[in-house]
Amino acid sequence: MGTRTPTRPDTSRKPGRITSEGRRLLEEQAEGLRAESRVMAENVRIAAAEGDRSENAEYIYGKMKLGQIHKKMRFLGNRLDVLETVPQPAPDDGRVHFGCWVEIEDDDGELHSFRIVGPDETERGENYISTDSPMAQALLGRSLDDEVLVKRPIGDLEAVIVGISVREPGEAGV
Repeated sequence: MGTRTPTRPDTSRKPGRITSEGRRLLEEQAEGLRAESRVMAENVRIAAAEGDRSENAEYIYGKMKLGQIHKKMRFLGNRLDVLETVPQPAPDDGRVHFGCWVEIEDDDGELHSFRIVGPDETERGENYISTDSPMAQALLGRSLDDEVLVKRPIGDLEAVIVGISVREPGEAGV
């Protein structure tokens, strides 16, 4: 193969934190990829048995797809090896911690709810924000009724913390 310059740096071995639910979801994703890999490998084997591989579209596509699956499996395996699972629930000491749900009221009186998680689990929903985000940086360690100033690329936001919970808003017991 040629020597292709990667377009993005490899972050698979970068340490990080993750909630136990986030780890479980990544493990399920990895298991799904293993199952998909087995099916695709069998498809490639069948396509290879059909003859000339250089003109066999099913074989060529299958090999390409299998390579993509294996690349994603390696990435997930590397991530799972270096991610620290943070015990949940977070301490209930009235402060914002990793894994907490935080409700804020912005300067327009609108309420917003966020869960602060590691960068590997922000795809779980629009209310999941990374500890690396300006919003999470402004909220971590703060307490109920604290005023926060969030420095954002689109402009500063002033808000007040009106709720901190270890459970998702609307979940039983909240």
